[in-house]
Amino acid sequence: MHRPPPTAGLRHVALYARDLEAAEHFYVDLLGMQVEWRPDVDNVYLSSGNDNLALHRRDADLDSSKQVLDHIGFILKTPDDVDAWHVFLSANSVEMKSEPRSHRDGARSFYCVGPEQVIVQMIYHPSIADR
Repeated sequence: MHRPPPTAGLRHVALYARDLEAAEHFYVDLLGMQVEWRPDVDNVYLSSGNDNLALHRRDADLDSSKQVLDHIGFILKTPDDVDAWHVFLSANSVEMKSEPRSHRDGARSFYCVGPEQVIVQMIYHPSIADR
């Protein structure tokens, strides 16, 4: 099986934040990122134009000694590329965390498990896919 088209790079990171408001203040007010989408009070998605930073409110019961990285994401150029990568990685015995799905904001993605148990999201994100 041939590898699908190359990714558009690692331009998506998701972080847990104990104080989501303080994290948003830092990235938006201080670093100049823009709020792209706020699906609910516990999640906010930011962008500086060619990237995507997801901030997720950290549960109070989450062990504070654990890392704050939720997952990393590789941007794909089309929704069909998401499905192709799912097939390719599955065929290469990569553990899947989810099936491909479309999101309310027009994105399409799935999650899998990379080396060292790092969760990797393969994502078509329309506002940054062509950059």
